[in-house]
Amino acid sequence: MIRYLLPFLVIAPAFTYAEPPFRIEIVDAENGWPVPLVQLETNHHVQFVSDNAGVIAFDLPELMNTKTWFSISGHGYGVKPDGFGYMGVRLTPQPGKKHVIEVERQLPAKRLGRVTGTGLFAESQKCGEHLDWTDQNILGCDSVQNATWGDRQFWLWGDTTLAGYPLGRYHTTGATTSPRPFLKLVPPIELRYDYFTDSDNIPRNIAQMPGQGPTWLFGLVNLTDQHGRERLGATYSKIEGMLTEYEKGFCCWNQETQQFDHFKTIWKKDAEHPIAPLMPHGHAIHYTDPDNQNWILFGAPFPRLRCRATFEDWGSPEKWEAIDANVSIEVHASNQTITPHRGTIAWNEYRNKWITIFTQKGGKQSELGEVWYAEAESPFGPWRNAIPIVTHDNYTFYNPQIHNDMVTKGSPVLLFEGTYTATFAKNTPRTPRYDYNQILYRLDLDKPPFSEMDR
Repeated sequence: MIRYLLPFLVIAPAFTYAEPPFRIEIVDAENGWPVPLVQLETNHHVQFVSDNAGVIAFDLPELMNTKTWFSISGHGYGVKPDGFGYMGVRLTPQPGKKHVIEVERQLPAKRLGRVTGTGLFAESQKCGEHLDWTDQNILGCDSVQNATWGDRQFWLWGDTTLAGYPLGRYHTTGATTSPRPFLKLVPPIELRYDYFTDSDNIPRNIAQMPGQGPTWLFGLVNLTDQHGRERLGATYSKIEGMLTEYEKGFCCWNQETQQFDHFKTIWKKDAEHPIAPLMPHGHAIHYTDPDNQNWILFGAPFPRLRCRATFEDWGSPEKWEAIDANVSIEVHASNQTITPHRGTIAWNEYRNKWITIFTQKGGKQSELGEVWYAEAESPFGPWRNAIPIVTHDNYTFYNPQIHNDMVTKGSPVLLFEGTYTATFAKNTPRTPRYDYNQILYRLDLDKPPFSEMDR
């Protein structure tokens, strides 16, 4: 009888229930703010990285209830070394318990958090926090461009990584937000974009110019044409191989189709023209000169070209004027000079000066990961008093962009973001979730060392 009943017997599976994680929060010792992008590593090389709320959800069953050493590294945040030179903490993880680690900030800029990609609060959500936050459908994206467009802030990014396949979007993605999208200027940061998406609600290409290879946009600018219409334009580059340009020209935003249309080709690579001419590139800066003439300056960071602030002059190469740019800058209170790589400039009302934030070429900690601040009386320089503000250990942080219009006019708070990527670094492992994304920083210009610069 038993053998006839065996097919009907239900054997209950031996379910095991995962224990809640051990919650670790990383905070700035100076102000108590959560610190994103701080890495903890165990002695058997399991790594954890704090999310936008500074939280790590530690869940290794083999180390629960065990005294565990965590090495700490934080790109400008850390703890003092012990007697053997090790920088870290010893904790005993326990399911459902919490611990706060204070780290010291080594440079002036405060890391506010990641503003693109997914998993912004992934660690917190494992702990049952920030459950109302939903991520958007990209994993990473390259350098940002901004312009005011009507009553919105217009955003562009380069190559964009998606979840569904190793090849993502390579003809520029974009979005809009309110003019001041940061509801608060302290972490944790939550920035939601209104992306231009496809039928699956995934950010789509918005600037696919004819020809093979990716389309990259630079020098995004809003100008008025002779009929009084606002026109949003940019310089496009067509790319072959890794970084080789073979065509450059202009494109303009089509509000009806929600994409950039080809406007004018300026250069195509051939035997007679192997190198592209000087064109509007980098970031566009509005500037009114002492004679009350309005100009657009283009550079990265320092102006290399200018034209009158009209759509017609922008689109006419014969009306462009070349500008000599700085090749090196003196370090504040030092005889040293440094060479800029990429960045941007802006007029700062609080300092009553032109300011720049840029990446150093050939930095000590990283080839392209050291970020500096400098000032000038004119957008054309000379630029002086360079101060280091952010460091990235053997990691790249390129094309920093100042968000001048996203804070109250005259505020001492300065916001900037840049692309955090292992590209151009030396054999460094990629940081999960953060790699190839935009990270936002804050400078307080009423605090040292800025408050002491004029003494």
